[in-house]
Amino acid sequence: MKRIVILVILFFPLIVQARVGDPAINHIDTLSSSIEHQPAKFNATDFIFDHIGDSFEWHIFTANHHHYSIPLPIILYSKNTGFHIFLSNKFHSPDGIYSGFRIEKEGKHKGKIVELTDSGEIDETEPLPLDFSLTKNAITVLFVCSLLCWIFISIANKYKRNPNVAPTGLQNLLEPIILFVKNEIAIPSIGERNHIRFMPFLLTMFFFIWITNMLGLIPIFPGGANVTGNIAVTLSLALFTFVVVNINGNRHYWKDIINAPGVPWFLKLPIPIMPLVELMGIFIKPFVLMVRLFANILAGHMVAIVFMSLIFIFAAMNVWLGYVAAPISILFSVFMTVLELLVALIQAYVFTLLSAIYIGMATAEHH
Repeated sequence: MKRIVILVILFFPLIVQARVGDPAINHIDTLSSSIEHQPAKFNATDFIFDHIGDSFEWHIFTANHHHYSIPLPIILYSKNTGFHIFLSNKFHSPDGIYSGFRIEKEGKHKGKIVELTDSGEIDETEPLPLDFSLTKNAITVLFVCSLLCWIFISIANKYKRNPNVAPTGLQNLLEPIILFVKNEIAIPSIGERNHIRFMPFLLTMFFFIWITNMLGLIPIFPGGANVTGNIAVTLSLALFTFVVVNINGNRHYWKDIINAPGVPWFLKLPIPIMPLVELMGIFIKPFVLMVRLFANILAGHMVAIVFMSLIFIFAAMNVWLGYVAAPISILFSVFMTVLELLVALIQAYVFTLLSAIYIGMATAEHH
């Protein structure tokens, strides 16, 4: 059981993946929005993408045009000035500039931290510093990894202290789930002989995805981060499966890719059609894992937010239309939230099951 902790530590590269190349990262609103006393026109597109994207701060609530948020660490490296470490609230100045950096609000670098010249223009030679900032998604990954370590170390120690005592508390809650992953996913997919060495990986996958999905449905800190709705994170999860499958693939696995059994010779020679198809399948499998998890979680969040947006859209037309749309939108939002509770578990199960099936195909003995 304790071996799962080693695999949990491996998930820390997700922190980098959650930051690098994420086009949906939010910008931090500056104080200029609070200076304006007239309410801005509601923009549904910005509202939706601000809520499903990553952020340099953890928004709590808005009151009287003021944004109340938890600032997060900004860690930058510039070739010109070296490392810079500060909190994201330093960007809450009228011009949004701190130490020669600002969060760009428009253009090709929108949502990213850019470096400025002495004249206040974007440094076109090195516009983007190396950004290692701990964003909302990165903090959530750290939190989930720490939570998983605490849970499984506690359970493992309890088993060691009382090996012959009936489980209680958290141990009693998680033991059926662990046995489910073992008996219904690992053994049928991988086999009785080989399943035990892949259990730490499968359990880590299942609980990491499930907990992050559930946290994404909690609208208050430390929840609300759309971690598994970030394609960089699901890509990292899929790459873990890709590495585990292909490192543990036996000689029959690779032999069947090059020379698929039961396939007519003219599909292998002179043009190796089937070997090319099988080689493509090696990369298509993790790609499908990545897209399935990303699309399902992102779509669920977007649909729920769209229903809430309808209140403001109809209210902009006529205030009474807003009152009519409000109960309907709230009802559908509650329904989507309940549905997402089920989807959060199903997607963790499906990802773990497909990973186990791919591992079983790669480690199966030749008959």
